Amino acid sequence: MTDTLTVAMVRQPLHTPALLAWLRLARVYQKVDRASAEHLRPWGLTVAQFDVLAQVGAAEGLSQGELAERLLVTKGNVTQLLDRLEHVGLVERRHEGRINRLYLTAQGCHLVADVVPSQEELIVGLFATLPAAEQEGLLATLRRLDHALP
Repeated sequence: MTDTLTVAMVRQPLHTPALLAWLRLARVYQKVDRASAEHLRPWGLTVAQFDVLAQVGAAEGLSQGELAERLLVTKGNVTQLLDRLEHVGLVERRHEGRINRLYLTAQGCHLVADVVPSQEELIVGLFATLPAAEQEGLLATLRRLDHALP
């Protein structure tokens, strides 16, 4: 009987606000990510590549480890992204001792100057359905949640 009860409990979806919020957040993220991917395609960039360029452009001289932490990915993932961006001439690694520091090339700077404002406009437009006060409330709520999580 315990097995039947356990199976029945597993099959019952939890309709708690936390679970529903998490599912909705994931859905919204996927929609924004899909719109971003489509938007970045004319520049020949993926969302992950854009994230690298935006991070390096905002803080040149980052180490690969610092970039991985900012992007919440592994160092291996960052290495693959950087290999591709370096190959097409957008990013360069400069060795400083045992650390690779990251910098945009001139071509990378021009691309970032073009694509970052355009991507920002896209995101602002996607969130424009919410009044400014609701956007600020959403930001505050997500910030509190982000800081509370390990």
